[in-house]
Amino acid sequence: MVDRYLHYIGSSDRDLKKLPEDVKGVFATGFRLALKGEKHPKAKPFIMNAITNVFEIVENDRAGTYRAVYTVKFEKAVYVLHVFQKKSKTGKQTTQQDKDLIKSRFKWAESDYKEKYGGK
Repeated sequence: MVDRYLHYIGSSDRDLKKLPEDVKGVFATGFRLALKGEKHPKAKPFIMNAITNVFEIVENDRAGTYRAVYTVKFEKAVYVLHVFQKKSKTGKQTTQQDKDLIKSRFKWAESDYKEKYGGK
């Protein structure tokens, strides 16, 4: 498989840079593997209605739990949709605000991909 291009949507690049070094390393490895069509051992499907080919990597450190959500839907690109520290007070669930942001950024990625690469 041909390597893909990596794109960050919204503040995901800035948010990634703010994370602890160990967490950044895990996420960066996951993105590199996704670019090659492979999957990080910690990557799992991120389930949302009407959105497919989205994965999340969850990593813990002393300061908390962090998540990186990205899509591999597109042939020529991987899009990082959201990078954040988990703050849900309802266990392992992602907050509705984060889900809404991911959904919005997924649509943004679809539009960006069509503009940059001319299709699906």
